[in-house]
Amino acid sequence: GTSSPQFSPSGAMTRAMLVTVLWRLDGRPAPKSSNPFQDVPANQYYCDAVTWASENNIVAGMGQGRFAPDASITREQIAAILSRYAGFKGRDTAARADLTAFPDADSVSSYAKNAMSWAVAENILAGSKTNDGTTYLQPRNTATREQVAQLMMQYIEADK
Repeated sequence: GTSSPQFSPSGAMTRAMLVTVLWRLDGRPAPKSSNPFQDVPANQYYCDAVTWASENNIVAGMGQGRFAPDASITREQIAAILSRYAGFKGRDTAARADLTAFPDADSVSSYAKNAMSWAVAENILAGSKTNDGTTYLQPRNTATREQVAQLMMQYIEADK
């Protein structure tokens, strides 16, 4: 949660939060290297998680030695990180879905195209329907904590 009695489901999910979820899912392994990011202070709850994710090529940061831990995470960033985590865990990440059915498929960043396609193929991401029934990927939209909880459940279920 965000505090002892609160989960804050409608709150924004940050990059640090997602990496911490994966690190905890993996059993909180101690990092073997030092933190490579200048904007990840050693005294923060997510420092070990970010360091572990970096050393295992699950995250690469935002460039210029930054991770942007407090930035809200986008749907395409979630797909990219989950895809890398799945590969790290030895899971097959070769499945691909045709994204052209989504009107906003062209707005997926080049770095995230394969990851988004994999996440749709694995039913981890399904898109969001509008009032007129059109389904959009919304790759650059940010995700709430409750949305990421749902995605993580779908990721874990798809692995069974």
